[in-house]
Amino acid sequence: MIVPLIAALRRNPRNLFLLDGLGALLSAVLLGWGLPAFPEIIGMPRGTLYVMALVPGLFAVYNLALYLRNRAPWGQFVRIIARANWAYCVFSLVLIAVHFEELTVWGMGYFVGEIALVGGLAVVEWRVANLLNR
Repeated sequence: MIVPLIAALRRNPRNLFLLDGLGALLSAVLLGWGLPAFPEIIGMPRGTLYVMALVPGLFAVYNLALYLRNRAPWGQFVRIIARANWAYCVFSLVLIAVHFEELTVWGMGYFVGEIALVGGLAVVEWRVANLLNR
């Protein structure tokens, strides 16, 4: 299942930026607007959620700006966002550790799920970048 996806994204890496950009936009909205409305259900402090929302917000701008470009050295830009996504996963893990006692089961489920999705996307991006740089 992942091999055909990587092959399709290698043929048109521009779509990777659309996928990542829309996902980052969704994360930014959830972290900056959706989850802060229910702090007792999630357990993560509102201020931390707002800080967390800034990161995918910046990723969304980066990705969607690249998607709108007609031509780019895709390989290097894919590698940058793959590294950034990994860094975001580590950032999220650190915040989970810091706020572990406050997090609810729902909050833990959300953040673990987000890390799994972003980490999986970073793996796909890294593989696509390696294929583009051959």
